[in-house]
Amino acid sequence: MELEETGEKRTSWYVSPGETNSIPCDHAGKKRKQDPGPESVIRIMEDEEEDEEGEMMSDHMKDSEEPSNKRVKPVGKSNSLTGVITPVKTPALKRIGQSISRSISFRTEARPLPPAALRPRSKASSFPRRRNSQCWSDTVESHDLTVKEIKRQEVIYELTQGERQLIDDLSLVKKVYYEPMLKLDIMTESELGQIFGTLDSLIPLHQDLLGRLERLRGSEKTVGEVGPTLMNWFPCLEAYVTYCCNQVGAKALLDQKKLEKRVEHFLRLCQESSFSRKLDLWNFLDLPRSRLVKYPLLLKEIQKCTPADHPDEDTLPDALELIQSIVAEVNKKTGEAECQFYRRGLSYLEESQRLPEIQQSRFLYCHGELKNNKGQRLHVFLFELALVLSRPAEERDGFQVFNVYRQPLPNALINLEEIPDGEAAGGGTFRGAFTGGNDKVRNCFRVSSRGRSKLHPYCLQANDSFSKQQWITCLRQAIVHSRDKMAQTSQSQLSPQADPALYHIAELSLSSDTEMADHTSR
Repeated sequence: MELEETGEKRTSWYVSPGETNSIPCDHAGKKRKQDPGPESVIRIMEDEEEDEEGEMMSDHMKDSEEPSNKRVKPVGKSNSLTGVITPVKTPALKRIGQSISRSISFRTEARPLPPAALRPRSKASSFPRRRNSQCWSDTVESHDLTVKEIKRQEVIYELTQGERQLIDDLSLVKKVYYEPMLKLDIMTESELGQIFGTLDSLIPLHQDLLGRLERLRGSEKTVGEVGPTLMNWFPCLEAYVTYCCNQVGAKALLDQKKLEKRVEHFLRLCQESSFSRKLDLWNFLDLPRSRLVKYPLLLKEIQKCTPADHPDEDTLPDALELIQSIVAEVNKKTGEAECQFYRRGLSYLEESQRLPEIQQSRFLYCHGELKNNKGQRLHVFLFELALVLSRPAEERDGFQVFNVYRQPLPNALINLEEIPDGEAAGGGTFRGAFTGGNDKVRNCFRVSSRGRSKLHPYCLQANDSFSKQQWITCLRQAIVHSRDKMAQTSQSQLSPQADPALYHIAELSLSSDTEMADHTSR
């Protein structure tokens, strides 16, 4: 079975006994004229050992090793039973042993084949990832630290190594992607500037932190107090606001440029190279954002492994609070930039579609592709205060355009209904678009508008169950948030316009109740 999997045609080594017995005879069934004697048998076996791969020699060996009943004449010349057994039986045993050894050798040849297929993959991923396998313990010969302190040193070492790897990756992006594309005129300098943004300015920023961390390592390669260093450096991460806000437009432009054959060919060659680790350009451009959100996690681990009497015990909570506020600010600004980018790409077919809730929205909960009940693919945006269904259209001035489909829905007026999987698709609501030839509905939900301006419900289908749950979760959050905001707005609008006489009436009623209680007590 293993030989068949390797694809090598070695079936000649496995001959059935019936086929072997028929070899010494010709087509007429007559015996061959010349039969090889013992000496020829031994000579053939020696030749067969020198050339094991020859199929003609193996066939000839079968003729000589398995003689017919008439091959007793050469044997009769010997004087003893030993002479009878030695020239015939020994080659047969030798052939069996060689067949076994060959089958074993074939298995051992077939065994390395699966690792050979994995070899390019390990080579491609070895560029920076093998550096992650090294721990702090591997860099020191001996130490007398506690288990908790060792864990602390390991986390600080991971923080240091992460900075070094990020610097290497960002430098790689500049040298391998930006400069060649500019030199080969694959993209214009303006387009590259929009895609790469302020990436170049992040390299010295992280080089600064790496230098500070390396200077903290003592003679025994241990780091004592790291909190003040991080407290002083974290404010530099405010530069990420500009970089992350630019990523929204950068991703859209990069996707657009990938449609050009020259750009696609260059990026594909880079991705297939070993230095890229099978990552595309966008994976590299997104590394700074991934690094930013990892800082709070690393600080929590350092804080968890820090003893109560350590000097960092006072500074690490402040550093953690600082980095969390910076990450929250970057996320907020990035969400606002994303909301503004897609809001600018909306094209309204009717003036009534321009809801004020769309313009008032500051961020996006989510957006993506869904199908309606006619099977049409729509791009749906769930803004902070409105749900917008749209259809992608041709680009305009470098921006993706989305034609608004039907009437947008204010989130505060949305009724959400989850359609269970397997529900019968009866009636004309689904029109068979969701069923795919079956009578069951999957991964669908329904949104409708309540209040005076009731609209026809929108039945939408997600790609899978996970995507459906994500949409339902975001819609519920958006509905609650919008209704709370509407209630707060209504209350704030009513309170300044209240008549001062009402307070006097309230006081009179309260005082009259008090007087009535006093009168009753008397």
